[in-house]
Amino acid sequence: MTDTMRAAVVPEAGGEFEIVDRAIPEPGPNEVRIAVEACGICHSDAFVKEGTYPDVSYPRVPGHEIAGRIDAVGDDVSAWESGERVGAGWHGGHCFTCDPCRRGQFLQCENAEVTGLTFDGGYAEYATVPAEALAAIPDGLDAVDAAPLLCAGVTTYNALRNSDAQPGDLVAVVGVGGLGHLGVQYAHAAGYETVAISRSPDKEPLARDLGADHFVNAAESDPAARLQELGGASVVLSTAPASDAIESVVGGLGIDGSVVVVGVPGEPVSVDVQDLVGSLGAVEGWGSGHARDSQDTLEFSALREITPEIETYGLDEVDAAYDRMIDNEARFRVVLEP
Repeated sequence: MTDTMRAAVVPEAGGEFEIVDRAIPEPGPNEVRIAVEACGICHSDAFVKEGTYPDVSYPRVPGHEIAGRIDAVGDDVSAWESGERVGAGWHGGHCFTCDPCRRGQFLQCENAEVTGLTFDGGYAEYATVPAEALAAIPDGLDAVDAAPLLCAGVTTYNALRNSDAQPGDLVAVVGVGGLGHLGVQYAHAAGYETVAISRSPDKEPLARDLGADHFVNAAESDPAARLQELGGASVVLSTAPASDAIESVVGGLGIDGSVVVVGVPGEPVSVDVQDLVGSLGAVEGWGSGHARDSQDTLEFSALREITPEIETYGLDEVDAAYDRMIDNEARFRVVLEP
């Protein structure tokens, strides 16, 4: 093993990626070092690239969808060993002492770390991560498939399993893209009557292959009216980051149904409160998950053979890979193999 590694670094806010040689980092007492086998590229990496996330220090290595193997552990780490397959997602650790942490609400930690934002992430051959941020990767999942599940996967899986939907209920997924193509698979595997909603009619064959029982072409029909024809949705998982897409499905809720938003639009969402009052409905948001949530996602995905559709690139191709993601040209997740 050499003393240096290659990493893709953002030197400053708005800067271009630079491939550099760096010293391989040593893990702190409560950290592990991961030999990175794959790291997904996520739209949230734009926070680092463009400098739109507060308190990011530069230069910074982005990447919060890390999959690999532990190759060193800190002196105070007892729960993990070298050689274990692990992943690290957006939630990069918590303080354990703030009031949310004391209540077990680690995602709401007042001092939370974010992988690839508050510390260097996985666009590199090695990364150090707090031990509490690790999820074990089942042997049945390849690293390139596991990486996107640590963000897009846990976000959609966790949102659905924390909803009130029961097996057999009508559950719709808005958007068949980077998040939605996983949401459809999880909804089907959970036993919901699954509806895929998209403005792209060419995605219907894919949506049905992924498990959708129904497909609604939102470019030609009213998705709310169609959901009501099907009996009203218990949950609508909105993965499309557009306010009009969210607004278009509120009227499709059944009694006590919820629109759960995981794709964040850049503008406010207008909702007809009368629709919510009449259905006892709600529009709510959902974040991703902490490390145990990520591990649950990975285990369920391996159990039900749920994998993302991916494009893979080498570290030297980081510019092209990032552009594919940011321009919404990828089908559907982009993964680096350092």
